[in-house]
Amino acid sequence: MAQKANADASGGKSSTAGHAPSMPMARDPAAAVAEEYEAARRKGTRDAFELFIARHGDSPLAEQARAELKRLSR
Repeated sequence: MAQKANADASGGKSSTAGHAPSMPMARDPAAAVAEEYEAARRKGTRDAFELFIARHGDSPLAEQARAELKRLSR
């Protein structure tokens, strides 16, 4: 019971107080976009490229996706 009283007195913090919780590293957004482009390229469909362009229209890879769409429509 004394342990619980001590925990309550210290604000309920455990012995790891002061340490930030372990968080995964943030994902590189450019790498995520490149992976999405590669997935669209592997599918090779108009829908896949159109979805990529809709989601990442300002990405340099969107130009490549547009070129692929033109190639598919020939």
